[in-house]
Order: sequence, then C-alpha cells, then structure tokens
Amino acid sequence: MSTSSRPEADSLVGAIDQGTSSTRFLVFNAKTAELISQHQVEINQSFPKEGWVEEDPKEILQSVCECMERTSEKLIQLNINISNVKAIGVTNQRETTVVWDKETGEPLYNAIVWLDLRTQSTVEKLIKKTPGKNKNHLKDKTGLPISTYFSALKLRWLMDNIESVAEAVQTNRAVFGTVDSWLIWCLTGGKNGGVHCTDVTNASRTMLFNIHTMQWDPELCKYFDVPIEILPEVRSSSEIYGYMNSGSLVGVPISGCLGDQSAALVGQMCFKDGQAKNTYGTGCFMLKNTGVKPVMSDHGLLTTVAYKLGRDQPVYYALEGSVAIAGAVVRWLKENLGIIKSSSDIEKLAATAGTSYGCYFVPAFSGLYAPYWEPSARGIICGLTQFTNSSHLAFAALEAVCFQTREVLDAMNQDSGVPLSQLQVDGGMTANKLLMQLQADILCIPVVRPSMSETTALGAAMAAGAAEGVCVWTINPDGMTSVTSEKYQPKINPDESEFRYTRWKKAVQKAMNWETMEPVPTENGDHN
Repeated sequence: MSTSSRPEADSLVGAIDQGTSSTRFLVFNAKTAELISQHQVEINQSFPKEGWVEEDPKEILQSVCECMERTSEKLIQLNINISNVKAIGVTNQRETTVVWDKETGEPLYNAIVWLDLRTQSTVEKLIKKTPGKNKNHLKDKTGLPISTYFSALKLRWLMDNIESVAEAVQTNRAVFGTVDSWLIWCLTGGKNGGVHCTDVTNASRTMLFNIHTMQWDPELCKYFDVPIEILPEVRSSSEIYGYMNSGSLVGVPISGCLGDQSAALVGQMCFKDGQAKNTYGTGCFMLKNTGVKPVMSDHGLLTTVAYKLGRDQPVYYALEGSVAIAGAVVRWLKENLGIIKSSSDIEKLAATAGTSYGCYFVPAFSGLYAPYWEPSARGIICGLTQFTNSSHLAFAALEAVCFQTREVLDAMNQDSGVPLSQLQVDGGMTANKLLMQLQADILCIPVVRPSMSETTALGAAMAAGAAEGVCVWTINPDGMTSVTSEKYQPKINPDESEFRYTRWKKAVQKAMNWETMEPVPTENGDHN
C-alpha cells in the first residue's frame, strides 16, 4: 500500500477570541468541531479614575500574536501540520473603542472598554436635548438606548478630550474601530496595507449603524458629530477580509468576524427564530434569535444584529439582554476584597454557607444595564447582620448573577409572549456547578450547558470555515448531533424562589439614582 493513499488530514480552523479579561486562540477540527488545541493570556485592565476602564491596544494585539504562536507550537508538538489551518475567525469584546493613526499604526489612546462610565455626563446631556428627554430617541434606527455602553459616546469623548485624537481626525490620519477592526487591520498588514473593516454585528453596537439599511447612517454620524470617513468598511460576518501578514500562520485567510455574543449564538447553533443562549463572561448576555426581522423591545432589551453568514446571505436579528457585571464580580471579590485567591475558589467559599442568609449584593459597578438602563445606579450590599461573613457574600455574588439573568429572561418572555422552556448557557462561569444549580432554581426552568463550553470561539471558527473561498466547514442549522450537554433541573420550591427574587428587586431599587450629576449640599452648605 503506497503512502499516498493515507487519508488526508482534516482541515482545521483557528479562532481568535479576544475577551475583556483574556485573549485566546483556539483551533478546531472543521469536520467534527472538536477543540484540538488552545492558548490563553490574561489582559490587564487599568482603572485610571473611578468608573474608568481601559486596556492597551498594543497589549491586546501582542496577546493575540502570542496565543497564535503558542498554539501553533502546541499543534507541532501534537504532530499536526499547521498548514492544515485553512482559515481564522475573529470574535471580540464588543463596543470597546480604539482610535489609531493609520500612517504610524500607533494607537492614539488606550482602548476605552465597554464597561467604562466616563461618558455618563455626555449621555445625560444628550438625553436632556431629546424630545421628551427620551433615552430611546435613537432606538428606531439603532435598536439601542443612549447609554455609556456603546462606542459612539466613547469615540465622541476621545475626540473632545484627547488632543492627539482631535488633531489626527482633523488631518485625516485617525481611524476608529472596535477591537475586531483593530486586530484585523494589524494582522493583515497594519500601516502597510492593513484592511480596515468590521462586521455587521460589531457595527450594530456603535450607535452609528442603521440596523435596517445595514449601513453607517449619515444622520447618526451627524448627531454624534463623527466624520463617516474614520469608520471601517462594514462587511458580512463570513467572508475573506484579508490574509495573515506575518507569524506562523502567514497567508491564512481571516474569514470570520462576529462580536462575542453573536459568535456564542452561532456556536450554540441558535439559527432558528426563538432559540436563545446566555453567556456568562465578564458580563452576562442573553440573546434570542428573532429571525430576519428586527423586533423592538418594550421591556428594556436591545435589538441587535445576530449574524450575516455570507455576502449574499440574509441578516438575522436578535433581542439582547445585557448585564454588565457577572464574572467581573468574582474578579472584584478576588482583587479588591481579597476574600478569594483565585476565581475558581468562589464555588467552595459560597458552598460553605449554602445560602446568602438574607444578604443581597447588587453589583451595579457600571450602573445597571438591561432591563433598567440606569447609569446612575451603583453597587450595594444590603441585608447585612453581625452574622454575615465572607461565604455569605460570595453566595450573594453568585445569586446576583442569577437574579440579573432572571430579570432579563422575564423581559424576553414578556416581549415574545412565548416563555423559554429551558436556558442554553455557555461561557467561563458555567464551570461553576453551584452557579448553574442556583440559576436553575432562580429561573424555575432547566439550565443546559454543552460539555464544550467554548461556544464563542466555535462560532467564530464556524463563520470563518464556512466562508466563500474557504468552504471547509458545513454549517448544519439543524444542529450537530454529537454535542453532549449537562442539564441542571430546578430543585427548590418556586415560592421560595419568588420570595428571594422579590427581595432582590427591592435591593435593586435601593441601588438606583445614586451617582447623579446634581451636586449634594453638605451640612456646612458647601457642594461636594
């Protein structure tokens, strides 16, 4: 038997997963969707002032290159030829804003992270100017409320407050992008011919994109006073944007791009109207596919672009419930309070109490997102007694993630009229079994976790592998038969669940209207 008849090695597809707290590069088998190898690097966040959150765009890029090189080395150690990697997809933390100089390739400021609150006063000014002081003034075009969360406000802040940005905009050297754009531009050559593009899902999070015409909207750009020339070209989520310009994977096409929450929707195979998933990362994001028509929410959810898997494919939309703080509350307990040494310790610590003992923790560190959209809310821990200890606090933090999800699920059910019968979940925090059981108990429906929880990266790999000109991945909308999952059934009495949820809502009310712009008179008459 000649060696040439050996079966050809399966095609592989890589996925860059650039999240808020870490960067990963994962390589999947395009036939079986099996994860072959991966590498992860943590990302530093800086908090230069209260409510400000920044990351270094060069560190983000460096972390991506490092993850790609390390993973390539691991593939070689596994005796896998890296020329089998046929395409690369990109998925990213959304809304995070980067402005750079296209002539030098240098960022003009740190990336302003989606969680950042520095634009709160801008938001309040804009809302005051709208007819009827309405935060939903731009919702018809964008699907979004005017909020600190979205990129246009961050970009406006940079142009107003950072001289080098204003100057570069004036001299036509500045370009804007979300993290996907920055990475694709750098990886395809940077100042030497890098491709300046984004996909429809990331574009739909800027507040500058019309989700009906699927283009940058001149009126929105005028409203925020953003020159349309600095924006990236908007492409579908699955097509060849360009080719890797350097490194071990030089020459490989970058052919998939999805904001992380859209990527998880694709990775969870939610291709049908009505299918939904909830991802537990830094924040918590529930998306429900609403098909080819954008559905506007009456209950505080966002309308967003779910995906467009090819130039000639239809656009799918989703309703989204965004919660700012999920995994971030665990990071806070670790780094700010020091009550756990590593994030995985929270499960043990919370389990020692087995209850929050009447303690409620509303982690409104960045205001409250869905369904309230209340930027003036701040974090609160209430119901404390002398009996409360660190394990009760840990338990209350996990419950907070579950209660916030319940609020979003209630809103989804009210908007659609068809209640979800179970919740598909993914993301780093789903490894916490206590959290998953709590979630089922608080929702009173089963929670289903796929055993391969890297659905965000999988979605980006699927989009890249299925792109025209690559075609190594066949996306079967009826689902992959081989996906195994764990199911958590609710175990507590629904009345108890309702009681705890009602208390939670009371705690949320106490967190509201804290950090308002009105000066507070102190006792001696001074304003503080």
